[in-house]
Amino acid sequence: MPRQARIDAPGAVHHVIARGIERRRIFLARPDYEAFLGRLGSVLGETETACYAWALLPNHFHLLLRTGKTPLPTVMRRILTGYAGEFNRRHRRHGHLFQNSYKSILCQEDPYLLELVRYIHLNPLRSRLVSGAEGLAQYSHCGHGALLGKNRIGWQDIAYVLRLFAQSRGEARRR
Repeated sequence: MPRQARIDAPGAVHHVIARGIERRRIFLARPDYEAFLGRLGSVLGETETACYAWALLPNHFHLLLRTGKTPLPTVMRRILTGYAGEFNRRHRRHGHLFQNSYKSILCQEDPYLLELVRYIHLNPLRSRLVSGAEGLAQYSHCGHGALLGKNRIGWQDIAYVLRLFAQSRGEARRR
């Protein structure tokens, strides 16, 4: 039976998850993370897609995106296909990198969005890639540090997310 069409419209908010095939690693070393983030930032900018939260883990990633005029399937195809080709060339391998298609969950904006930002950004902590809040703030493969003002990620829309927590930036970061 074919997969149902994704629900998408300009302005829709999606929690996107993609896993490595057979849960294998999709990021082996720092250049892989950097290549993915570079491609992600470039595609988001070109397609006017907002990113509110993100976390890269060794065998999968999470993104919280608001689509612009370009449909989500086009955005994700550009990110995933381009990264997989680059990864395969870099590591001299062939074949699929990602398991099936990416998963996308349409999100309501009100209370769920804040919980989803927390959920996505806490993934490295829950996966024991870092320990404690300070480790999470320093983890360069997650958007949490940008929300706290520790890292600068030009394509991550931190202003929108911080306003959801509080009107003042300082209070929002404390929350």
